[in-house]
This record gives sequence, C-alpha cells and structure tokens, in this order.
Amino acid sequence: MNEATVTQRAQQILKILVERYIQEGNPVGSRTLAEEYALGLSPATIRNILGDLEELGYLVSPHTSAGRIPTERGYRFFVDSLLTVRPVNTADFAKLQNELDPDLMTPHLLQSASTLLSSITHLTGIVSFPRRDRIELRQIEFLPLSANRVLVIFVLNNREVQNRIIYTDRCYSQSELQQAANYLNAHYSGKELLLIRKELLDDMQNDRAHLAKLIEVAIDVANKAFADAEQEQKDFVMTGQNHLVQCTQEGNLERLRLLFEAFTCKQDILNLLDHSLEAEGVQIFIGKETGHDALNECSIVTASYSVEGQLVGSLGVIGPTRMAYDRVISAVDVTAKLLSSALNQN
Repeated sequence: MNEATVTQRAQQILKILVERYIQEGNPVGSRTLAEEYALGLSPATIRNILGDLEELGYLVSPHTSAGRIPTERGYRFFVDSLLTVRPVNTADFAKLQNELDPDLMTPHLLQSASTLLSSITHLTGIVSFPRRDRIELRQIEFLPLSANRVLVIFVLNNREVQNRIIYTDRCYSQSELQQAANYLNAHYSGKELLLIRKELLDDMQNDRAHLAKLIEVAIDVANKAFADAEQEQKDFVMTGQNHLVQCTQEGNLERLRLLFEAFTCKQDILNLLDHSLEAEGVQIFIGKETGHDALNECSIVTASYSVEGQLVGSLGVIGPTRMAYDRVISAVDVTAKLLSSALNQN
C-alpha cells in the first residue's frame, strides 16, 4: 500500500479511528475496531491495515498503549479526504444571527464574533480587525485632557468610531484643538487615513518656514494621532484563551507557557491570520503547518470576511489537533459569512 493507493477499506478504518480518537482522546486498537464497528474484518486483518497506515505516517503507536492515534499527516488526510462536515445547529445559527447585529459598531461586531466562536466551539476565538485598502477619514475631533494629553475621536468610513489618547509636545487649549480639527476636516475628510499623515509631514517639510500657527498645531496633534492609528490597524480580538489548556498534554506547563507567549506576540498571530486572506473559504493549519513551535500541538481553522466584495480580515479558532473538525469548520465558515453580511449593512 502506498499513499496514492490507500484502499477504500483502509480509508474507512482511518476515518473511524480518527473520529473515535477525537471523541474520546484514547488510543484506538484493532480489537476495539473489530468488536464495536460492523467492518466484517478480523482483529488480525485490521491490525495489518493499521500497521500499513502507520508505515505511511498516518498513525503512531504511543509507548504506553498498543492502540494508535493520528499523526499530523493522518489528520491532514482525514480533513482533506474523509471528513463529513456537519452544519451548525439551529440554536447556534440563531445565536450568531441575533448577536452579529448590523447596527453594532465594527469593533463591537468583531468582539461579538470572537466571543461567539469561542462559545460555540469551546476553543479560542480570534478575529482580526479589517485591513481595507481604503480607510477614509470622515471626521476628527480633539478634546484636551489633563497635562499634555489629548483625546482623539476618529469617524472612519461613515460609521466606525475610534478613540485614542495621545501625548503632545505641549498643552493645547480647547480653542487651538478645535481650530486644528476644523482645518483637518476641511482639508482631509474623505482621504485615506494612512496617507493623511504622509501629506501632513510633506507639508511640514516643504513649507515649514511659512506655516501658520494653526497648521503647526494641526500637524503636531494629527501626526501623533495618525501614527497611533497605523499601529491600531494591525490588531485582533481574541477570546477564550482558557481553552488553550486543551492544546497541551497534561502537566506540560512549559508548552502552555510557550502558547501564551505566542499569543502575546501580535505580529505572529496576524501573520497566521493573513494566510486566510490569500484565498476564500475555510483554511486549516495543523500542528507544524502553523509555522510556530508553540503551536505544534494545535490546529487553526480560519476563514476570511469581506466588505463590498473585498477580503479585509480573518477570523477563526485555535485549539488542539484533536478538535471536532466536522463542527468547527462549519462554525467558522458561517460566522465569517454572517460577519461579512453585518459589516456590509453597517
């Protein structure tokens, strides 16, 4: 038997074994398969087939048991060729529809999507913020706080509101900040957010000697506000981190520590989510396929969501390789579609 010609009988046995292991978490032996499933095969025949599958790298025998468990390669074959995806149940679908409310602001929608995914799958839910080619500034306001702090209020793409606090070079009065906001709204409303700062810096370089006091104030506060905005566009929402414990073998505290360290490194997470922006539909990364040692015992199931036909972000779940792929895949897929629908009505 070789990989290209895995027999139907061997595929049937592999499918049953993986499903049994996912459900119970214990190594599965030939006697169990012979006695509990109507395969019409003796334990000896099943044992030979399991041996062939192990030689191909689909199964492995733990040292403590005569039974076998799937390898990453076994999970991959199972997911690609043998899996039967189950639709999201009616109650969960209704919950997703009700709580992914188009009237919610974008940050709240993303938080809801992450929380719902974690709740439905009992895994760690994660949703990246939109990365749109055009993030347009509609309005900006500045409010003075104590010391050199200023509250910046952005209205983006008509409905999305973002707030952040910046630290300026000196204290500004309410009047100065209002004039600066009026200037920016008059000259930059409708322009792409991440291009505005560049234009402001170019103005400062080209016309420094002729700048009026008003424009100096606008450049100081806007430069810091838009610099922060660039960073905040590279973010995500994660919920249900407690489920990460399932990714580790019992007592493997070092593995758990590495997992939590991986999830505090935002860029690594964003790089993983970016993979799902390369194609539509659900994508699955199993163990080492994630490219991160800390995730070697985990799988990530992701899907992209869209706004106005453009893929702008990703969502998914992170959990153990021994996850219920049949339920998780449909949950991720449906959540991505409902989130897209809500954002397009937003």
